[in-house]
Amino acid sequence: MPIDLPDEMKSAFETCLADGAPVLFATASRDGMPDIAFKGSAMVFDKENVAFWERALGQTYANLKENPGVCVLYRNAATRVAWKMFGQAEVLTEGPVRQKVMDRTIPLELDRDPERKGAAIMIRIDRVLQLGKVIMER
Repeated sequence: MPIDLPDEMKSAFETCLADGAPVLFATASRDGMPDIAFKGSAMVFDKENVAFWERALGQTYANLKENPGVCVLYRNAATRVAWKMFGQAEVLTEGPVRQKVMDRTIPLELDRDPERKGAAIMIRIDRVLQLGKVIMER
């Protein structure tokens, strides 16, 4: 089962805030201290990657610089759709991929980073679960 994130996921992520279903990202520091955060800029970037614009530069950012492991949770209670994804993140503070993520970030999130100091977080997805069952795996 290769990773092939479908258009259904892309569409769900694109409207997650409007749908009242913001995406959660779980990270951990180098020593294992966990953190979880909502990211309104979450997007399915392409068939193998999820991305978001990290404007806060807080604990999520610090954790990802130390430990690239991420768990992504999408759940929309109204549609009864949920996916749990696991992958490895890359923090991009410059370059063309950072620009592409910024270009695709929803205005609501970009407006909160007027000086564009944020970083693009690109997550290569290795495994996707739905209802506790693996539906894709690298």
